[in-house]
Amino acid sequence: MIRTPLRPLARILKAREKGEDTDAIEAENLRLRHEAVRDRSRLRAEGRLLVLGGMFVLAFGTIGMRMGALAGTAPEEPQSAATGSPIIGQRADITDRNGRILATNLETHSLYAHPRDMVDPARAARELAVIFPELEEEDLVKDFTGSRKFVWVRRQLSPEQMQAVHDIGSPGLLFGPREMRLYPNGAIAAHILGGASYGREGVASAEVIGVAGVERKFDEYLRDPSQENKPLELSIDLTIQAATEEVLSGGMSIMNAKGAASVLMDLHTGEIIAMASLPDFDPNNRPQVLLTGDQSDSPLFNRAVQGVYELGSTFKIFAVAQAMELGLINQDTMIDTQGPLKWGRFKIRDFHDYGAQLSATDVIVKSSNVGTARIAMQIGGERQQSFLRSLGFMEATPVELQEAPSGAPLLPRQWSEISTMTISYGHGLSSSPLHLATGYASLLNGGTRVTPTLLKRDTAQYGPRVVSESISTRARDMLRAVVVRGTASFGEVAGYEVGGKTGTADKPEENGGGYYDDKVIATFASVFPANDPKYVLIVTLDEPSENSGDKPRRTAGWTAVPVAAEMIRRVAPLLGLRPQVDTSEPIGVTLTSN
Repeated sequence: MIRTPLRPLARILKAREKGEDTDAIEAENLRLRHEAVRDRSRLRAEGRLLVLGGMFVLAFGTIGMRMGALAGTAPEEPQSAATGSPIIGQRADITDRNGRILATNLETHSLYAHPRDMVDPARAARELAVIFPELEEEDLVKDFTGSRKFVWVRRQLSPEQMQAVHDIGSPGLLFGPREMRLYPNGAIAAHILGGASYGREGVASAEVIGVAGVERKFDEYLRDPSQENKPLELSIDLTIQAATEEVLSGGMSIMNAKGAASVLMDLHTGEIIAMASLPDFDPNNRPQVLLTGDQSDSPLFNRAVQGVYELGSTFKIFAVAQAMELGLINQDTMIDTQGPLKWGRFKIRDFHDYGAQLSATDVIVKSSNVGTARIAMQIGGERQQSFLRSLGFMEATPVELQEAPSGAPLLPRQWSEISTMTISYGHGLSSSPLHLATGYASLLNGGTRVTPTLLKRDTAQYGPRVVSESISTRARDMLRAVVVRGTASFGEVAGYEVGGKTGTADKPEENGGGYYDDKVIATFASVFPANDPKYVLIVTLDEPSENSGDKPRRTAGWTAVPVAAEMIRRVAPLLGLRPQVDTSEPIGVTLTSN
C-alpha cells in the first residue's frame, strides 16, 4: 500500500512562497488519512455483519425446516447411541401345550451403591442389614467405607423392599431397572424348566441366561429378538404335571422312599406329557450345586433323565418280544424255569419256585428270571445288543434338556453270555426311567421307534420298525395279564385297562463291592388303555419300604404299582380318556316274572 506523506515537499515549498501556513497542509493530510481508514473499517464491519446475518438466517431456516419435519411425523422414543454390544433384556415366555405360562419376565429393580456419595455409610449398612437379613452388616460397612466406588447390593428387589430402601434416605443408594425371570407355578416342572440367572450386568439392565433344563437348551432361541418374543411351547400339560407331582410326592412319603421319578409319554408322538423328579426345587430360588458328596442327593438332580439304574424285571418284556419276533418262541411256548440256572460261579434264581416249566406269557406274568435268561440264551448277545440299540438303550436320550447327555446308560465292559442273561431281566445294564418309557412306547405303539420330546407335536412319529404289529399286540396282552393275574395286581384302575411290568432291583453299594440287601429301586412300567394304547407311564421309587405289615415290603408290586395306579386314576380323565363301564349285565335292576 502507498502512503501519502503528511508534508509533501512540493506543496510546502509553494506554500512558503505564498506565505501560507505549512502546518495546515499537514493537518489536512492527516484528516484525509483518518477518514480513509474509517471508511475502510466501516466497509469491513458491514461485510462481517452481512455474513453473520446470512449465517443466522441459514441456521434459523434449517431449524425451522427440521421443526416442521418433526411436527409432521409420528412421535417415537429417541434412540441413544451405545458402544459395544447392547444387553438384550427381553426373553421369550415358556408355555405348556395349552398356552399356560410356565416361565415369563417381571420388571423389577436392582440396588447398587456409590459409597463416596454416602453421608453416613455405617447407618446405611445397618438399615440394609435389617431389610435384607441375608446381608452381613460388617461386610456392608467394609464395602461402603473402603476404596470401592461402586458396590452391588441386591440384583433384584420387591416393591416393598424398594420402598424400605427409599426410606433410608441415603443419596449413595441407587436403583436400576432390571428384568427378572419368573416361574409363577413355583416348583412345578422345575427339572424341566431348569432355571435362569444373570449373565452380563449393567446399571440399566442385565442379561438373563438359562442355566439348566429347557431354559439352557433353548437359550439362544429364547433370547433371539427375531423370534418377536414367540413363546417356546412345550409338550407338557401343566394340570397333569401338577397332579403327577402331587401323587408322586404322596407316594414317596407313604412308601418311605429316598427319591422318586415318573414319566408320562404319548406313545405315538413321543411327547412327554408330564415328567417329575423328587426331591425338587423352586427355580425362582434355585439352590447351589453340591460341591461334595453324591450329586444324586441334590434336589437339582433329575432322576427321570440323569438317574441311571438297573430297572429290573421291566426289561423282561423286551427279551420275550424279541424272541417272538425272531420266531424262536410264541406266547404259549413252554420255557424251562427249573432253577437255579448255573453259569460258572454265578447262579440265577427266581423270587419263588415256579416249577419246571412256564409258558412264555407266564414267564412275564410271574416274572421268572430263570425263564427269561433261557430265552436270552436263545437270542444271543449280538442280537440282543442290536435290539436294545433299536429301542434307544445304548446311548443318552435325545430329549431337549441340557442334562440329557449326562444320563447315558451304563453298559457292561464286555457283553458276555452271563451279561446277556442278566440284562434280559434288568441287571447289568443301567438306564434312566426316560429310556424305559421310550423303549415301552416303541414296543407297544405298533412296533415303531419313537424319540422322546418336550416340544409339542401335532402328528404321530413313524420311526424305524422294531417289531411287527402283531408282536406289539402280543406284548400288550402279556403286560395286561401281569396286572390281571400277576405281580402288578394293585395296578388295576376301574374303567381303564392297565397293562404293565414290575421291576425290583437291588441297589449297588457305593464302593462297587456288591449290592445292598435292604435297598432297592422299584419300578412299574405301564401302558393304558391296554386295549388301545395311548400313554406309557413309568414310576420309579428309590429305596422304598412299605411298612404296614409285620415285615417291610420293598418290591415294586407293593410300592411302585399302587402309586402308578393312583396316578392313572387321577390323570386319565384329565387326558380326555373316558372310563369304560361294563354294561353286560343290568345294574340295579331286578328281573321278575308274573
